[in-house]
Amino acid sequence: MSTTDWIIWVLDSAAVKWLAIVMIFVMPVSSLLTWAERRQSAMMQDRLGPNRANIGPIKMWGILHFIADAIKMIFKEDFIPEKAHKGLFILAPILALAPVFIAFAIIPFGPTIYPEHLGSVMSVMGPGDADGISLQVFSVDWGLLFYFAILSLANYGSVLAGWASYNKWALLGGLRASSQMMSYEVAMGLSLMGAFLVMGSLEPVAMIDWQGSNPGHWGIVVQPVAFILFFIAAVAETKRAPFDLPEGEPEIIGYFVEYSGMRWGMFFLAEFIEIVFVSAVLVTVFLGGYQVPFLEADGFHLGGYVTHISHGSVVLMQVGAWTVKVLSLCFLQLAIRWTVPRFRPDQLMDLGWKKLLPFALVNLMITALVLALFQ
Repeated sequence: MSTTDWIIWVLDSAAVKWLAIVMIFVMPVSSLLTWAERRQSAMMQDRLGPNRANIGPIKMWGILHFIADAIKMIFKEDFIPEKAHKGLFILAPILALAPVFIAFAIIPFGPTIYPEHLGSVMSVMGPGDADGISLQVFSVDWGLLFYFAILSLANYGSVLAGWASYNKWALLGGLRASSQMMSYEVAMGLSLMGAFLVMGSLEPVAMIDWQGSNPGHWGIVVQPVAFILFFIAAVAETKRAPFDLPEGEPEIIGYFVEYSGMRWGMFFLAEFIEIVFVSAVLVTVFLGGYQVPFLEADGFHLGGYVTHISHGSVVLMQVGAWTVKVLSLCFLQLAIRWTVPRFRPDQLMDLGWKKLLPFALVNLMITALVLALFQ
């Protein structure tokens, strides 16, 4: 094996790609979102926001606050209640955080890279035509089902956190979290079924390829109702305001009330990682994934004209487009938190079972009927 082949083999390994997306993109973005949320809320409410943490003259608009928070959580006392089930108490934050990291394995964050052709203009080339590096950790035909299977494990983290704490109020918070997450997963799954019927696949790369570079063919255009339903259900699934009844720190005792230090920080960080993941799924299914409008493998196609661009430049633009789309949806979710008031428990359940679920079923039936009549 030559040196070039060995480097390609290493870069194409699942571990390297998983570390790349998690450590280079997900963790920095999730950490910065903790600062962005406070900064954005301050702007919306005409406040100063975080502005105290600095290193000498370096202030950077308070961006160093997330570093100060991390240092504080590392050195804060890690308290475990005397009557708590210590094993499950320790396991719960891991179950809340690990499934989100694992689920990123199905997300394609860019096209297949062909190192030997970076400087040349490529025609439409499939993976069988050259040795390429797929910017996806692993690919399976049932890709989005893997998302639901893995993310369902996060339910155990919430419930176990409440039960293992030996605190009846924390237990109630865990039950609220479990009922909410399971309720909205039904609407999420059914909303994606409409896209599956149209695109004919649950594999993320295949769904992106079906959408192509024409924005008029993207999922948000062919399945607009599914996009709205999935987005609402996904925000509820992440327990973000206005669906933050499992936590509700100002008024309601949440399921992790007995946690402190880094264990509390794991629950806190998991919420922001879920924001990034939900945005990535929405981008993949409904916004063309890494596709740039009218950009094909060999360059931009506008009308009858083709602007030839090297393969390396196409890859950079497509990875950049994916990043911009994901960050845009992240900030949209932050804005919703500070715009919409919190639902009551009865309103939350009514929305899930009496509104989103029927709409998802109707959308699925209409989609199936249209496909049956016109295909």
